[in-house]
Order: sequence, then C-alpha cells, then structure tokens
Amino acid sequence: MVLWYQGKYEAAENMSRRGLDWRVKVIGEEHLDTLTSASNLAVMLWYQGKYEAAEELSRQALDGREKALGNEHPNTLTSINNLALVLWSQGKYKTAERMNRQALNGREKVLGKSHPDTLASMNNLALVLQAQGKYDLAEEMNRQALNWREKVLGEEHLDTLTSVSNLAIVLQDRGKYEAAEEMHRQALNGKEKALGKEHPSTLKSISDLAEALQYQEKYEAAEEMYRQALDGREKALGKEHLDTLTSLNSLALVLQSQRKYEAAEEMHRQAMDSCEKALGKEHRDKPTSLNNIALLLVQATRRHLG
Repeated sequence: MVLWYQGKYEAAENMSRRGLDWRVKVIGEEHLDTLTSASNLAVMLWYQGKYEAAEELSRQALDGREKALGNEHPNTLTSINNLALVLWSQGKYKTAERMNRQALNGREKVLGKSHPDTLASMNNLALVLQAQGKYDLAEEMNRQALNWREKVLGEEHLDTLTSVSNLAIVLQDRGKYEAAEEMHRQALNGKEKALGKEHPSTLKSISDLAEALQYQEKYEAAEEMYRQALDGREKALGKEHLDTLTSLNSLALVLQSQRKYEAAEEMHRQAMDSCEKALGKEHRDKPTSLNNIALLLVQATRRHLG
C-alpha cells in the first residue's frame, strides 16, 4: 500500500496482482486474505479509471465477505462502500446511493458515528447526492463530515482535506464561487504539504481550483493551473488516464473561453488520440470506454458552460 499512498498506482496495481495471484494459488479464492487482496486490487483499478475491472473484483470481494463474515462485519461494510464508489464513478447513481446508505447505516451501528470509516461513508454518500443534483442534502452531509473529521482527525489530516475539497465543489455547483475558491486553496495547501506537488490528489486540487477560477472568468489564472494539472497528470498517471483526458478537456474549454480556438481544437484532438492509443482502434472495450470518457467530458463541459 506504500506505493498507492505515494500515488504510484500502476506499480501498486502490479504488486497487488502478484499478491492476489499468489494467495489464490496457495490458500484459495475464498480465504479472507485472498478477499482482502481482491479488495485492494479493486481500489488500485478504481484509482486508475479501470471501472469495469474494479467493479468485478469489488463484487467478488463483497460476495466472499458476506458469506464468510456476514452483512454487518466491518470488512463487509468496507466492500459495500468500495463497490458504491465504483458504481458512482460509472454514473450508476441510484444503486450507488442505495449501497452508500447501507454502508453508512451499518458503520454507524457497528462502529459508531464518529469512527473514520463512518465519516468516509458520510462523505461518499454526499458525493452521490451531489451527482444527482441534490445539492442541499449534499452540502449538509459534507459539512457534517467535515466537522466530525476536524474534531476526530484534525484539520491537516488527508481525510479532512478531502472533505474540504468536496464541500468546495458543492458550493461551486451552487454558484458560491468565492467561498469555493477559498476552500480549494485550503485543500491544495494542505495536500502540497502532506503529499507533495506531484501526487494525484494534489493535482486534483489544482484542477478543482482552476475550475473555480474559470467560473469567475479568471481565465489566465485558470489556464495556468490547468496546464500545471495536465503536466503533472501526464507524468504521474500517463497520457491515457481519464484524469489526464479530463485535464485536456478542461484546458480546451478555458482556451475556448479566451477565443484561442486553434489551441482548443488541438487539445480535443490530443484527448481523442490518447484514447485511441490506450484502447486500439478495434479494441472490444473501446465503445464502452469512449462512452465513459464522453460522459466524463460532457459532465465537465456542462459544469463550465452552465
């Protein structure tokens, strides 16, 4: 997991695969340690935008844990939480909301309302509510999660900074751009100190701040930050990663807002070329992956253009 915390997701995936393969051979597919390896690998895949594979492994881990441990065991609830995140990432919001509520209710019952895992479920439920346009509920849950995390974990803990980022995005969606910008800067400063400037989570905060600036028509500053996020993501995640493609799209939009149309078109072409290289023109998963990318980019476009 050290590689994962360093943001080296591809290397972490390779290590997790080796561990899972070894455990399947030595102790079998249904052993709890094997299920833990499957769950960990699913998280690595999710972080890299490999959602279909992540969903398959997440369901495998959940089924095994339900059989071995029961529905209310903390590890089972972790699997429910993780599967909900994968479903949210694929736009399956109703199912994700149901599973997030199941995980939250279970964790409150088993672990208590102030446990970090319970607060994680609260945070994740807020994400799926926000994705469905339920902004009042999402803001309320984000504030609740942030307040608890500040009390339990402290203001500089990474989970607390995640809550700061998420609340900023909700405020942004509600048109409270100045407050959102302030919170994005708070999250970015904290992540730079804790993780460094090149960590994927820090790069996300850079991108989020750029978006808040763009909404306020601070286009030059937004462009500068989008380029910083794009350069960092290309180095850390690769040119074909969904986050990198999102940065290309975002940069194209801010260039378009400044009437730099040729440069904007070039960014869009780069995004498509990266997709082609990642999948191959005849890859069997290309239609699904293109649809996922299109959904992602359309959502980003709507956020910018209202």
